[in-house]
Amino acid sequence: MNDFPEFERIPFVPIRKRQQFKWPNNKRLACYIALNLEHFIYGEGGVDLDRPSAAPNLRSYLWREYGNRIGVWRILDLFDQFVLPLGVIANTAVCEHAPEIMDAHRIRGDEIIGHGITNSKPLATMDEVEERQMFEKVTSTLTKAEGIPPKGWLSPYLAPSERTPDLLAEFGYKYFLDYGMVDDQPFWCNTAPSDNGLNTKKNRLLCIPYPIELNDQPAMVFRRENPEKFFNHAIEQFDEMLLTSDQYSQVFVISLHSFIVGQPYRLKHLRRLLEHIKSNETDVWITTPKEIANHYVNL
Repeated sequence: MNDFPEFERIPFVPIRKRQQFKWPNNKRLACYIALNLEHFIYGEGGVDLDRPSAAPNLRSYLWREYGNRIGVWRILDLFDQFVLPLGVIANTAVCEHAPEIMDAHRIRGDEIIGHGITNSKPLATMDEVEERQMFEKVTSTLTKAEGIPPKGWLSPYLAPSERTPDLLAEFGYKYFLDYGMVDDQPFWCNTAPSDNGLNTKKNRLLCIPYPIELNDQPAMVFRRENPEKFFNHAIEQFDEMLLTSDQYSQVFVISLHSFIVGQPYRLKHLRRLLEHIKSNETDVWITTPKEIANHYVNL
């Protein structure tokens, strides 16, 4: 054992030593597309367009709000055209601020995934009482709005606290995405750190792959990739995963934000990706994270 702290939530299992499995109907590759729907507290933070400006930072607030007023509707038109499902990662503040958005996704049958109340406050900055209250509010709000409790979770800013997996299990969530950048397959994490690193069905939570590389926010806002390059990378990732799918069952996923990819000059390149995915539909299971989780837990 190393004599320094380790991250005990995820036991190390190299992909070569895992039990192999198949996707439904012997599809070669699982694929889901995540769409982040976010609302921010006015004057209290959030991702910036290029650089922070003086409070209340109206420039960045309005740039983000474009996603709710315009961007998401352009994206929905495109996904309706291709008849593709979405895994919708939504702040519950959107339910009150822009209920028409949630109505549109409900009509489509998209999966709604918990994403905190607002993206202005990461869970990692909360104490246990505040985080617990947040989970109570998010879970009750989504259950009331959608008629069923949410099964999946992604923390705002991809910034969970140390106790987030334990609270997710306590509140009845079945999977979460926060650790998903570490793998291309679903995997289990401990819902309480253990000395022996072993998982039991009683004390674990399923993690579904979720990207930090194929994520439009860090790629286009922070790394300054142009949309053509970003979606070329996505197509290359998809093709390479499909090529190696006989060796390992994998999940292709791309993460989008309505205020980023919802800009028309970026949408044309998203269309290229969707056309490419649809052209391989006979080999690819195009689905949602919830369905991936349901399949994996029953293997």
